Amino acid sequence: MTSLSVEILAADAAEPITSAGNAQLGIAVLAGIAVIVLLITKFKLHAFLALTIGSLALGAFAGAPLADTIKSFTTGLGATVAGVGVLIALGAILGKLLADSGGADQIVDTILARASGRAMPWAMVLIASVIGLPLFFEVGIVLLIPVVLLVAKRGNYSLMRIGIPALAGLSVMHGLIPPHPGPLVAIDAVGANLGVTLALGLVVAVPTVIIAGPVFSRYAARWVDIPAPEKMIPTRPSEDLEKRPGFGVTVATILLPVVLMLVKALVDIVVDDPDNGLQKVTDVIGSPLIALLAAVIVALFTLGRAAGFTKERLSSTVEKSLAPIAGILLIVGAGGGFKQTLIDIGVGQMILDFSENWSIPALLLAWLIAVAIRLATGSATVATISAAGLVAPLAEGMSTSHTALLVLAIGAGSLFFSHVNDAGFWLVKEYFGMSVGQTIKTWSVMETIISVVGIVFVLLLSLVL
Repeated sequence: MTSLSVEILAADAAEPITSAGNAQLGIAVLAGIAVIVLLITKFKLHAFLALTIGSLALGAFAGAPLADTIKSFTTGLGATVAGVGVLIALGAILGKLLADSGGADQIVDTILARASGRAMPWAMVLIASVIGLPLFFEVGIVLLIPVVLLVAKRGNYSLMRIGIPALAGLSVMHGLIPPHPGPLVAIDAVGANLGVTLALGLVVAVPTVIIAGPVFSRYAARWVDIPAPEKMIPTRPSEDLEKRPGFGVTVATILLPVVLMLVKALVDIVVDDPDNGLQKVTDVIGSPLIALLAAVIVALFTLGRAAGFTKERLSSTVEKSLAPIAGILLIVGAGGGFKQTLIDIGVGQMILDFSENWSIPALLLAWLIAVAIRLATGSATVATISAAGLVAPLAEGMSTSHTALLVLAIGAGSLFFSHVNDAGFWLVKEYFGMSVGQTIKTWSVMETIISVVGIVFVLLLSLVL
């Protein structure tokens, strides 16, 4: 989001659209969230519609005029899509090029050729983490599951010993590392620095994924010892390609936006002079839009052309990558509308008033709010968006590093205990051929470990930064 957009939103939020007391506002928030939860879980309504209706209900419960509520919702929706919509689209294009060109398979095959035995779970974490950077969680699962099943079958490994590390790598990337939608929206909502958030996110992600992946998989394999289901081993995406891009150039292409954003963050910290020529350059090339756009343009050549794609095939790949993210964009946008409605009815100030009398640290409070919404709705993205809107006022006056940690606390909370109301739960269950009980003992526990370990490391970093 541009600074102008932030100023406009700040001006809009300066005067609450209702003068309701804290008690009424608290009830309105609970009722609004309850409406969203009920519509998603009971009536199976799409999250976009549920968030839209929930935002209108929130304003009504708070006693705000309908016209003002609609204005708040549409303002928030527009600002959120403007802030992160293009980034999500660019990430989707990069992910599609990675999958269709055979670049993802090249990474997988290269790493697996060099790993065996006890190293295999660590190799799966590495594969999932690298591939998970530009891909949405569901896309990553679909891409990696065939690899997990093939490795487990051919190497006679326990399915959980191979699968849990791969799922942990994907999930940690999804919850903590931009350019995934949840972290991007949270960064936008609380005004965090993307580069600093990315750097600290990687610091938190590494130990978290080790504990929730290779370490926990030892126990998961004992609790649920099942073979890879034969019927779920599909054809790999790149088997029909005559050639595919090399390992080194594929990894370099994926990591390009991450490197550019980290360079910007480093220069901002070291130089810290807006008039400095170097900082001006890195501010441009390290901005999320330019970094991802550069990666996509490079990928057209290093991935697409390297795989022998014609201009028409490249155009078709880009076009096909955008259709599946329409729902994600609408959900993220509606979440931004819900967030802005929360702000404009004065909920932010209410939380500030309450938090002054609480002994709970702001980072832990953000995590707890995200956990509650995650458990209720089953959606990590909805939990991240809603929690970011609720705790955004707490970022006022925070240092750059602590604002980034606030985003990570929200992201960690949004991953807590995936269960039957989460689409990811059923995706993992069906692909791995598990029962509900087995999925809870493996996938759900793994998600909880990621969430708890994540907030522990966030709190530890807050003590030293």
